[in-house]
Amino acid sequence: MRSIDLLIKNAEELITLQGTNHARKKEEMNELGIIKQGMLAIDDGKIVDVGSDLNYDAKKIIDASGKIVIPGFVDPHTHLVFGGTREFELDWKLHGLTYMDIKRKGGGIDYTVTHTRDASFNSLYQQGNKRLDTMLSYGTTTCEAKSGYGLNFESEKRILDVQNKLNKDHKVDIISTFLGAHSIPKEMNDEDYVDLVINEMIPMAKTHAKFCDVFCEQGFFTIDQSRRILEAGKKAGLVPKIHADELIDTNGGLLAAEIGAISAEHLLKTNEESMRKMAEKNVIGVMLPGTPFSLMMNEYAPARKMIDKGVPIALATDLNPNCYVENMQFMMQLGCFNMKLTPAEALTASTFNAACAIDQQEWIGSLDVGKQADVLLLDVSNYQMIPYHFGINHVSTVIKKGEIVRSNKK
Repeated sequence: MRSIDLLIKNAEELITLQGTNHARKKEEMNELGIIKQGMLAIDDGKIVDVGSDLNYDAKKIIDASGKIVIPGFVDPHTHLVFGGTREFELDWKLHGLTYMDIKRKGGGIDYTVTHTRDASFNSLYQQGNKRLDTMLSYGTTTCEAKSGYGLNFESEKRILDVQNKLNKDHKVDIISTFLGAHSIPKEMNDEDYVDLVINEMIPMAKTHAKFCDVFCEQGFFTIDQSRRILEAGKKAGLVPKIHADELIDTNGGLLAAEIGAISAEHLLKTNEESMRKMAEKNVIGVMLPGTPFSLMMNEYAPARKMIDKGVPIALATDLNPNCYVENMQFMMQLGCFNMKLTPAEALTASTFNAACAIDQQEWIGSLDVGKQADVLLLDVSNYQMIPYHFGINHVSTVIKKGEIVRSNKK
């Protein structure tokens, strides 16, 4: 009998998400690969067997009776590292101020840029570390993290350096994205800043990040500016992503398809031609339901329509000072209640498709033999309970690379 490090047994549902190596579309998003009374064998940080009748000599056994076992949550869109908070904006939102109203009033990205530039490396590190602790407690085992609150060479580099150190030190894996093109800094005009991003920041970022992102939006970066920045990023080896069609329809989804972006994110206002092109080019639509929730908007991204048109969908928190949330379970709940996702689609979007959105599906996102053992035990009897019973933390145990790193047992 083979000896292994860890055996999980008696899971009410072992949700494997086995079956594809590409981001799931349409009905594929409802195919969870559930094994009743499932067992999972883990050794040396990796999954070595999956089934319902496994026979191993395990150093540790976890009885998952009454619980479900799923892959660790993957959060594919966060702004993890920033200085300061913006709780004062809540009163402005309650009085009807919009995103752009708040920006003009002195809040928004510019406010956070000032506080982030003033923050030391250690301060940013400690704040980011605390956020990661919270994310881990709610079951996020891997996240993407964007720069973008520096808007000058020194501060953007500091943010990326903080993220890379956090990735080395913390249990949560961090995949970095360069988002120097988050906004135009107050001290520069737009074209001069685009030149700075392309000629100075991207050469720095290519050794610090995997992706290059841009906020393609009215009042931020135009389609032409966004194209130039993303093309420069591609030439430097950075994979393109794009913030698109959040406040108005700029045809950002079309640009994502044209430029071969791995993902387009937000997409509240995106048009049907953009959806069609994104589906053709397998651009993943990253839905951020926490953002319209925090902005008190009545409109959410048309996820149901995108799925029906063949766009692969992922969910993410958009953790940032305007949308201060670290909980992927809450994103599943918002996805179901406000975007009409099925519970199965929401779970796929928060695990496997989310891993695809940051090009990590070979290692995480499903419970496949050979993959990294990033695993959650949830204190529910079936996966439909995750969105049904909302407002609490369902995670009882977090396993990262085969190691129990968090227990929320009462």
